[in-house]
Amino acid sequence: MEISYSISRFLNKGSVRTIAAKKNVLLSFFAKLMSMAISFIIVPLTINYINPTQYGVWLTLTSVVGWVSLFDVGLTQGLRNKFAEAKAKYDIQLARIYVSTTYFYIAILFVLIWGVLLVVNQYVEWSSLINIPIVMNSEIRMLTAIIISYFCLQFIFQVVKTILIADQKPANASIIDLIGQFSSLLIIWLLTLFTEGSLILLGLGLGVFPVVVLIIANIYLFSTSYKDVVPSFKLVHKEYRNELMGLGIKFFILQLASMIQYSSSLFLIARYFSPVDVTAYNIAFKYFLTLQGVYMIILSPLWSSSTDAYYSGDYDWISNAVKKYLFMLIPFLLMGLVMLLFSDQFYDLWLGEGVVEIDFKVSLFSYLFFALGMFASVFVNVINGIGALRVQFYVSIVTAVGFIALSLFFILVLNWGVWSIIFASIISNIYGYLFAPIQLYNILKVRNINSIWFK
Repeated sequence: MEISYSISRFLNKGSVRTIAAKKNVLLSFFAKLMSMAISFIIVPLTINYINPTQYGVWLTLTSVVGWVSLFDVGLTQGLRNKFAEAKAKYDIQLARIYVSTTYFYIAILFVLIWGVLLVVNQYVEWSSLINIPIVMNSEIRMLTAIIISYFCLQFIFQVVKTILIADQKPANASIIDLIGQFSSLLIIWLLTLFTEGSLILLGLGLGVFPVVVLIIANIYLFSTSYKDVVPSFKLVHKEYRNELMGLGIKFFILQLASMIQYSSSLFLIARYFSPVDVTAYNIAFKYFLTLQGVYMIILSPLWSSSTDAYYSGDYDWISNAVKKYLFMLIPFLLMGLVMLLFSDQFYDLWLGEGVVEIDFKVSLFSYLFFALGMFASVFVNVINGIGALRVQFYVSIVTAVGFIALSLFFILVLNWGVWSIIFASIISNIYGYLFAPIQLYNILKVRNINSIWFK
């Protein structure tokens, strides 16, 4: 009783915004924890169902096709801020207009993209692009068509998750992801029992059911909690599309820079090393991603809370929140060091001894990448919530090009290994850990609204 009372007291202490953030963090923690556990189980299950080389091919294709997410031209990220802003001003009709306009244009974009990519896919020689035997070309084309189809559907129906996050309910979005992941795990487990290893069946298993979960979530949420903002053709307005994209186009460029790093990383590894190296890289990346994943659970309410606090003029709340999140980062960095020291032993326990060989440098630079990324994410989330994106926008353009140039230089000139691509990513993320803290200080303390930091 005493423990439950203490927990209840902690959760209900503070401002309305703080209380909502605490409750979402707690629920998100359990949802994300389960999600990460499922993610860890899926990796060895999938590798055993096919093999490390085919798994590397799968990862490379999904990362390449993942570029279709960029074609939302920032609409969903624009919705995230505009929806939160409309809610903060209690303008439900405006919020519904933003939702309707986003769904309409996202659907048009991705249906068109789906058709174009299916045609282009028929003419791509995947064997020469990702270093696989030519006899696999027809199978890879079919697999790519499956991936393209469910990616496009996913980006239409996952707008509802953006609404949840903008409404400071990221835990609900995490639960939707968890259900989708669990369905994929169940399907893969059944595939291992009743079928031989097949990339086509793997693609269907990992892709179709999460989309079905998203469709059900849309129907349920717009019939209950969000029936006041249910999308309507009558509320689709071109001028609001431009308003969403005015902010969203900046997010589009930022997404592009991020996508270039991750997707190009896997493509470069497959191109200049091998699909097996893609698997090794991804395993180390996923291992340390769990560290960031747990931290992002705690951090997830900060973006939309910052939007609400900024437009309410509560700058002190933002400053205090940043200090708390930086203090909470310390045990994560220490835990990451422990994970690094025992990484080789964990890989063998996780995947089986000797199944995949992973260079220690890949693990080391993966840890550094995520350690700096977690530090940067505190400042970047606040700045994204405020919508002051110009500096980030310009820096991201330079660093995205710089990442490709650095990676090729390290690989082709210096003959460094796979780890050099992660090193190039670290250098390219300079905005987050250098410029973002300076920018946020100027916004919250200097408050010169005419400076570039505010734009």
